[in-house]
Amino acid sequence: MSTTRTVATPRGPARLHVDRGTAGLLVLGHGAGGGPDAPDLLAARDGALDAGWSVVRFEQPWRVAGRRVAEAPVHLDAAWLATVRRLPRRPLVVGGRSSGARVACRTADALGAAAVVALAFPLVPPGRDASRADELALPSVPVLVVQGSRDVFGVPAGARVVEGADHGFRVRRQDADPLPQVRALVRELLQTVT
Repeated sequence: MSTTRTVATPRGPARLHVDRGTAGLLVLGHGAGGGPDAPDLLAARDGALDAGWSVVRFEQPWRVAGRRVAEAPVHLDAAWLATVRRLPRRPLVVGGRSSGARVACRTADALGAAAVVALAFPLVPPGRDASRADELALPSVPVLVVQGSRDVFGVPAGARVVEGADHGFRVRRQDADPLPQVRALVRELLQTVT
């Protein structure tokens, strides 16, 4: 059963959605277009709980304030870092979906994370040429990238590909439900972290 609490950050109040375990702590950030209840974030949470881990889904201050547009990356990172640094340190894994995956990659080393979970990493925004592969390469720890085969942002090299899934892990009727695969991949990663 999740509990929710509000915390102060340099960017205003943020919200933590907490599920308790004992093996470690997985902190997940949401994307720019959705919140902490995105289906793939909930599947990642469930995989972590299966592995006995605590999970904190971090809701950015811009969203808590009711704004529709995400803040600049420097502001997202500041709120995230201030919050995650105050959480318990038993092994720590950071991650998120889309924009939240970018934040996790940019901050993993500063937080001393043991690994990163990147769901639907937005590699190349549609209609642009600039790749964000440099952000994905920043962590010095293992990075699990889980990406849909139909993701309009592309599929990073080395990603675990979910067949038929798009950027939101939605599938066509003929494709299998992608969420059990997301759950299993996160569980498997966390079972290797000590």
